[in-house]
Amino acid sequence: METVSEVKSHGGVQGVYRHASAETGTDMVFSVFVPAHAPGAKLPVLWYLSGLTCTHANVTEKGEFRAACAEAGIILVAPDTSPRGEGVPDDSEGAWDFGLGAGFYVDATTTPWSANYRMWSYVTAELPALVADQFPVDMDRQGITGHSMGGHGALTVALRHPGRFRSTSAFAPIVAPSQVPWGDKALSNYLGADRSAWRAHDSVALIEDGARLPELLVDIGDADPFFERELKPELLEQACADAGIPLTLRRQAGYDHSYYFISSFMADHVRWHAERLNR
Repeated sequence: METVSEVKSHGGVQGVYRHASAETGTDMVFSVFVPAHAPGAKLPVLWYLSGLTCTHANVTEKGEFRAACAEAGIILVAPDTSPRGEGVPDDSEGAWDFGLGAGFYVDATTTPWSANYRMWSYVTAELPALVADQFPVDMDRQGITGHSMGGHGALTVALRHPGRFRSTSAFAPIVAPSQVPWGDKALSNYLGADRSAWRAHDSVALIEDGARLPELLVDIGDADPFFERELKPELLEQACADAGIPLTLRRQAGYDHSYYFISSFMADHVRWHAERLNR
């Protein structure tokens, strides 16, 4: 692991790191905030998965999480959203919602994507193993959150790994990618035409198929331009109600899809996770 940068912030260290990924076959960059702590102490960890077009840098620079993480004693880890580098395939038309920056947190099974686009295995296995080895994390106290495509990733990762995460939340998640244009484009290209294979990467479908979470916090702005076409929070609301999953779904008046929205409620989410991670 190579240190790209480290700076002091809120008494802790905000770092950016690079490593060669066996899963993606590329170098991957991620950020980690480690609050001040006693020597030898192990801290809970909150994973943050970013959305379309983003890298680790968006939340690191604009998420406004460090003060709350420092107060709660929580490490925050932010991976990239896709493999990058020479030879990594991208959308042939340069679309922003597919290819580079849009890995959708799946392991692609179709060519040419399958060689590098293995973000599911990267964020669920390879990166956690590296973080556990290199940072003072207590892997028995993990939470996960994310935004948009990353909200989709956070929900599906938590639903498919029961018991791994003590807390799960999301900002404006894509809750039913099988039923919206962003998801249809990504899943058909990465996973192929067999829609039954998509269910493993669709939160609503996973809940319908029996996956459960102890509880869930979701924030979404009611002025989000993607609210009706891509996000469809009412589908998650109905699925959770049918399954008996306690869902706190907050429709935030006047907020959009941007980091102005995320940063406004990030501290709320960190504190919500802290209540569950520090028990």
